[in-house]
Amino acid sequence: MVAITSLLLVLVLSLLITKIAAIALTFTGLSRQSARFQARSAFTGVGFTTSESEKVVNHPVRRKILLIIMLVGNAGIITAISTFILGFIQVESGGALISRVLLLAGGVAFLISVSMSGWVEEGLSRWVTWALKKYTDLDVRDYAAVLHLAGEYAIHDVFVQPTDWMAGKRLEELQLPSEGVLVLGISRRDGRFLGAPKGDAVVEPSDTLTLYGKAQDIARLDRRKEGPGGSIQHAEAVARRRAEEEAE
Repeated sequence: MVAITSLLLVLVLSLLITKIAAIALTFTGLSRQSARFQARSAFTGVGFTTSESEKVVNHPVRRKILLIIMLVGNAGIITAISTFILGFIQVESGGALISRVLLLAGGVAFLISVSMSGWVEEGLSRWVTWALKKYTDLDVRDYAAVLHLAGEYAIHDVFVQPTDWMAGKRLEELQLPSEGVLVLGISRRDGRFLGAPKGDAVVEPSDTLTLYGKAQDIARLDRRKEGPGGSIQHAEAVARRRAEEEAE
């Protein structure tokens, strides 16, 4: 029974660590869904190959958080496996085996229910926020909450091709806000970055635009090509945006 209890304790610590890491990643600007995925991927060492992970590893604070999680995860997984084996390797009777299986299953079910609890999430968020403010210089503003990065709204990077509708135009010509899309920044091919660009900024081919808005609107904009067809799609997007605002 000691081995099973130890295994459950390891699982508790693992859940706690990944929760803290996910909350810390959220405070660096990741959405909650993305932060949970990246924290669990780093802890288990699987699934950490998405294009989204590039934004994580290229960010110094996020990279530091994930390095710690990877180190702790390697130790935690090895400990959990060894403890699991010890918990069943010396079982002398069928009754003892069944009781240990039931204890383990009940403990895991309880931990899953606790990990999905809203009040646990809220309590951990408050504690982690307090700890980060007190002991680190990490910017703990929850950008995901401020920008409502959930549901339809998202931040996406869009690479500008020479044949794209946006290429070669000034931002004031594009009138993207009338479509419900905001340009947060422009990354130039030479490495320069324009934060909160003004209307006279020209969108050049090979630029990467950081856009905020509804994911479907950004996807349509990314597919829009130059020419009359692109202008028609822009007019349709503006009309659709106005209709949505009137409906609200």
